[in-house]
Amino acid sequence: MNTANYACRSFGAVLTLALAVISLPGRADDAVHLDFMTHASFFSAETHQPKPLDPHVFVADASAAAAVGPQNIQHVAGIRPALIDQDPKSAALVNAKGEALEFNLGGWLAAKGTVAITPSGGGKAEILIQFSHLQPGGHYSLFENHFDQKPIGFTPLDGMGKTNDFVAGADGTAKLTVTAPHMLTHDNAVLLVYHSDRTAHGEQRGEIGVNAHHQLIARIPQ
Repeated sequence: MNTANYACRSFGAVLTLALAVISLPGRADDAVHLDFMTHASFFSAETHQPKPLDPHVFVADASAAAAVGPQNIQHVAGIRPALIDQDPKSAALVNAKGEALEFNLGGWLAAKGTVAITPSGGGKAEILIQFSHLQPGGHYSLFENHFDQKPIGFTPLDGMGKTNDFVAGADGTAKLTVTAPHMLTHDNAVLLVYHSDRTAHGEQRGEIGVNAHHQLIARIPQ
């Protein structure tokens, strides 16, 4: 066999194999990388609130009557949803029943996080998530928003409610990987829910505004 032809064929085979490896699904460089934003800011922008607010946490206001808030959360008299640009960051937070939470508005809004979503086998997605400035020792869970449903639907990020909950470290950080049953699209978002009752609620988020509070969200871009 001509040595030059053999060398060309060998190089071609190696190149074909390399291209095949590059195109394999689930590689790290296929990941979608996103920053979380506060759910308060996301909700206020999406619903065009005249004053940006957080519908899931509340502050004292003696003039406030019992009412249903902008995300259909019933709250008692004497409190109202926190105004994220107007209330002092030192304002103590309570739930919809007026029960004290463990932080002030500044601490609540300080939470940050990143997410990397990578396709994996069988149409699933591997989701690597990191958080900082969470409530030390706080109980949390991860859910998937379904914006293509009316009303908006929510399912555990792992699809089963078995591996989507965690406890933040003593320094307020957390890092975990969750396998989602399908690849997420713009119809979805990754949602961080804080549980003020320190309880995992499995497939459900809990009682919204009472023991389950949306804190951070990352919507998948188009």
